[in-house]
Amino acid sequence: MYNAKEQFTAFSKTNVAQATKFAALSLESAEKFVNFNLGATKAVFAKSVEGAHAVAAVKDVQDLVALRTLMAETQMQTAMGYSRHLYEMATEAQAQYSALAEEAFAVYTKGVAGWVDQASKAAPAGSDSAFNAFRSTIAATTAAFDQFQKASKQVVSIADANVRAAAATATKATAKGRKAA
Repeated sequence: MYNAKEQFTAFSKTNVAQATKFAALSLESAEKFVNFNLGATKAVFAKSVEGAHAVAAVKDVQDLVALRTLMAETQMQTAMGYSRHLYEMATEAQAQYSALAEEAFAVYTKGVAGWVDQASKAAPAGSDSAFNAFRSTIAATTAAFDQFQKASKQVVSIADANVRAAAATATKATAKGRKAA
């Protein structure tokens, strides 16, 4: 026999489980970003102190110009490394959120399909066409979600390739600047 209360309770438990996974993933990602930024701040501060000591030790203008060039190069490399690592962390978090969304949608779709099947068994005669319409809608929604998911993955892949190419170009430009100096 069909029991709507039991199915509603099961949906609620599933939603709570998904929300808990999302919250845990959000906290984990935030913790990674905070720890990374604290580490980066400490490193930049240490480099700044080191640079101040180096400037204080300069004896002539040529040494100052050479030091300025070296410090600019070091800062550029640090900024590139920071950006690269930040991008990798964001990409990882995005992949985890996407996987969670896919899982949630699959569970939701399965739950709705189960609900429709159970409800159709308990429905009065002649209501088959309405339940077939529900099934058709679920199938169409699932197909649309799958297409959206494939398109999103392609966009992310193209964007990733473009970011990596830009980073490689910037690294080469920094290296050329170093050789020219």
